[in-house]
Amino acid sequence: MQPAAYDLESRHPGWPARLGPLRVPAGEIAVRPIRLRDAGDWSRIRLRDQEHLERWEPTGPGPWHDRNSFWSWPPQWTALRSLARRGQCLPFTITVDGEFAGQITIGNVIRASLRSAWVGYWVSSSVVKGGVATAAVALVVDHAFAVAGLHRIEATVRPENAPSIKVLTKAGFRQEGLFKRYLDVAGDWRDHYCYAMTAEEAGPGLVARLVAAGRADYL
Repeated sequence: MQPAAYDLESRHPGWPARLGPLRVPAGEIAVRPIRLRDAGDWSRIRLRDQEHLERWEPTGPGPWHDRNSFWSWPPQWTALRSLARRGQCLPFTITVDGEFAGQITIGNVIRASLRSAWVGYWVSSSVVKGGVATAAVALVVDHAFAVAGLHRIEATVRPENAPSIKVLTKAGFRQEGLFKRYLDVAGDWRDHYCYAMTAEEAGPGLVARLVAAGRADYL
């Protein structure tokens, strides 16, 4: 007897997985599942890059240093891995030349007739403008559509965040509208643009588009 469709939905299609590599100006980029032993690199980069990251990320409890210390990673890793095993998110680490360089997550996965999620990401200040975030988004969104079985991915970004808007538009996302006072970021309620893409719009894939445009190469 064939299993019912909802039996498959209780698992976690698309996670864990390894994606890439691709060659971009910053180096060889790949995406892999988050690891407990990422704690040191994760904390070091986020503490160093407070000014680079804090103004774009949701306001959290307590000082930045406490929220991004070495010891704050294990509970985050545990929570993300638990959600991933329940099929509710796909949390990944971005690497450049094999070294930790950021995170990218497909979150709030809703299945059934919606099959929707959001994508969120951050990268180290040492690799910005090197094509890393755009390539990571392309790899993960292609994976979400093809393997994880999703139909729609959206991303929200502050109008002032020009670099992140460029990442999304280069990857092929379209702007859908403006969410007024949508999210508490850097201590105040901020407007956010909503960008989105459906599986049909992805066509042959976002990675294939980047390669065709000369922004990345297969390895």
